[in-house]
Amino acid sequence: MPRLESDHEILFHMEIFNHRFHSKCHAVAAKGATRSPPALSRRPSLKESDMKAFAFIATTASILALVSPQAGAETRLRLANALSKDHPTSVVLQQFADEIEERTDGEVSIRLFLNGVLGSEREVLEQLQNGAVDITRVSAANLENFNPIFRVFTLPYIFNDEAHFYDVMSGPVADTVYAATEDNGFQGLTFFDSGARSFYTKSTPIETPADLQGLKVRVINSNTSIRMVEEMGGTPTPMAYGEIYTALQSGVIDGAENNPTALTIGRHGEVAKYYSLDQHQRIPDFLVMSNSALDKLTAEQRRIVEQAARHATETHREIWGQAMDEALDKAKAMGVTVVHPDKGPFRKAVQPLIDEYRQDAALGPLLDQIISAQ
Repeated sequence: MPRLESDHEILFHMEIFNHRFHSKCHAVAAKGATRSPPALSRRPSLKESDMKAFAFIATTASILALVSPQAGAETRLRLANALSKDHPTSVVLQQFADEIEERTDGEVSIRLFLNGVLGSEREVLEQLQNGAVDITRVSAANLENFNPIFRVFTLPYIFNDEAHFYDVMSGPVADTVYAATEDNGFQGLTFFDSGARSFYTKSTPIETPADLQGLKVRVINSNTSIRMVEEMGGTPTPMAYGEIYTALQSGVIDGAENNPTALTIGRHGEVAKYYSLDQHQRIPDFLVMSNSALDKLTAEQRRIVEQAARHATETHREIWGQAMDEALDKAKAMGVTVVHPDKGPFRKAVQPLIDEYRQDAALGPLLDQIISAQ
């Protein structure tokens, strides 16, 4: 990982030293122009403190050059991800960063900031626009505010299964959405499967939409997701992911909806004891990069970044299915009951929402393109 602070500190001190050294030399030269040269024994010399400072800087710089392969990196980028270090997506993002650094011989390096330490996904998107962050992984739901085209991906039951999802996201649809935010200052590099989302509750198994009546269900802050839960009869409650555990524990909400890793890695299975595999949504995550960061790269470096992004998606697909199976097994071991409801009534409940979107002049064509690929 690049040591930005140490590198910059050394350069800063060297600049100060150089400034003081040259200032002293200019002063000596000025004096020499107005009077005869001093005796040899009285030649001006640097202060002892200056010489010690120079020795320290030179030694430290030499050590840094020997032990830090990042020291010569010309482009250092910051990648933010709200997910934990052991999440499959974080694992492949580290692979993405490592591949780029290796293939560019350290000319491009990426430092990962995980666990949401730089803020929520929406906050990080703002940082992406102002240059504080260069790359981030973000749910399509949080991109709705930048371009309404992303609302299509939060619609329920538009993907039949994993195979249909990858067929669509690996084709022309992806190229369309990658470029959709270019005017907002960033663009897409690749996508990740965030898993099929299903309902989980504290004490009420969800076997039909009627079971959602009167329940407060946490949803991502997406108009489409809010509408979906309303159509099914529940009360949608948008809130940040990091607030779910406490909200479940305190009774602020009765349930939430997500893929199985929320029960295990997120520990929600400690308080929510029913997981209903209705699999109503499969919302893709996108890896996006700011235009300003892309502009820093040479054509070859950009090609490497784009290839590394695709490789990350390929690896993610290999490990994601296994991670979901393991998460369900771990959830059961935590005492979570897994319910397998009939998806038909859920599909029927949200069909009016899908029909409404198909009539939308901006969203209808993209939605039809996704559905027709089934």
